[in-house]
Amino acid sequence: MKKRLSKKQMIIFSVGQFGWSLLGGIISAWLVTYFLPTKVDVVENGAVQYLIPGLAIGGFLTIIGLITALSRIFDAVTDPLIASLSDRSKNPRGRRIPFMQIAAIPFAVVTVLMFVIDFGAYDSSLGWLNILWVSVMIVLFYLFMTMYCTPYNALISEFGQCQEDRMFISTAISFTYLFGTLIAYVPFVVAPMLRGAVGFAWSYRICFIVLAAIALVGLLLPTILLKETDFIEPKPSRENVFKSLTATFKNKDFRVFSFSDIMYWVGLTMFQTGLPYFVRVSMGFDSGMVMVFMGGMTILAAVFYPFVTGFVKKFGKKKLVIAGFIGLAFCYAIAAVSSIPGVLPEEGTGGNGLSWAFGIAIMVISALPMALLGIIPQSIVADVAEAESKTTGENREGMFFAARTFAMKFGQSLAMILFTSLAVSMAAAGAGADSGEVYPSKAGMIIVAAVAVAFCLAGAAILFFYNEKKVMKTIAKKGDEEFLKAAEENNKDK
Repeated sequence: MKKRLSKKQMIIFSVGQFGWSLLGGIISAWLVTYFLPTKVDVVENGAVQYLIPGLAIGGFLTIIGLITALSRIFDAVTDPLIASLSDRSKNPRGRRIPFMQIAAIPFAVVTVLMFVIDFGAYDSSLGWLNILWVSVMIVLFYLFMTMYCTPYNALISEFGQCQEDRMFISTAISFTYLFGTLIAYVPFVVAPMLRGAVGFAWSYRICFIVLAAIALVGLLLPTILLKETDFIEPKPSRENVFKSLTATFKNKDFRVFSFSDIMYWVGLTMFQTGLPYFVRVSMGFDSGMVMVFMGGMTILAAVFYPFVTGFVKKFGKKKLVIAGFIGLAFCYAIAAVSSIPGVLPEEGTGGNGLSWAFGIAIMVISALPMALLGIIPQSIVADVAEAESKTTGENREGMFFAARTFAMKFGQSLAMILFTSLAVSMAAAGAGADSGEVYPSKAGMIIVAAVAVAFCLAGAAILFFYNEKKVMKTIAKKGDEEFLKAAEENNKDK
């Protein structure tokens, strides 16, 4: 039997998650924010509308939403392809880390290039090149994300040789995921300080360059310090990509989890993408407060992280994920109330005491759901992948995590389509459409929050059909008794 990772090595592994979550956080937090600026940014801060504002496609889709959607078509091919190549790899250095090393540098570079766009405003003679540039960059971004994340996530199952290790790894990478996502919001504080010297666009680009360099170090660190073959006996899968993908989705429990997971990523991404708009448009705060609330949520969520493994031993994984969905839905309900016109001050006024009350309520209530949903779903995928391997003898961990990566990116893209369309929907339907002033509005944010609540509750409902008891009985080994007992007690009807 190969060596077991030490706690220190598990932490080193988790730094890779920091790297890709920081790059992913830049896209989640800034792709929409940068290309769909608020009215204050355009009128007072000098933001340029590089892409056509408003519902330019069929009266429902925005340009940025359409670009994001089309990139999913490309992903539908690359996700299972990269997973299959990784699963079948016979590289003497391992099946996963070589892919991660190849992807790291272009992944970081493309993230920056996404925003280095200077063909003028959308209504200039070369404005159409902006659409082409962003379209190409986002496709490349998701390609290199897949090349890194799919092999990386497969290692969670392979490095986690027992439930204690698997939960520790899931907890560690959840810490680094939250930290990476938080750091992606730093430009909300730093960019305004640089704006007077370099202008609106470069104040953010400079921030993105620095953040991408930091992320690159995180991406490369585990590939340099961990030797994959010291811990894993390479057993390449014999199935081709289509056969492997088909077999993966024949697993009923994985299908249930995948559909629920898409709901999770839609809800989470609408939360992350929408936070700057809820803080600025709904509550009236300045942009710097986005970092304050995001930081508060991150710190509070991290406080719960050490307790999640204990919660799982007592309640099982499925019940806790369902609770996380319901908690996130409640946060959105509060955000919807905060967006009702007249309840809180308008954008650019600095907010007031009631704005603080709403912001703190969302920050506090979201902490536990973020902790539960940040840790447990990764370990569920690892459980299902191991159960499949024990049942069939095929090692398709990469394909299972590729499907999860696709669910993540599909959910993120669907969230961006919905957010960009719904946030401006009321303005586009009103007087702003004629004047060309189409910006996210309070009424639009109410619709965003209501739709997000529906997705969160749908995710909870779907997960009821996941057979946690069967999966845990299949993979249980010495040391997993408490986890198995919790699964059996909370799934007596299965």
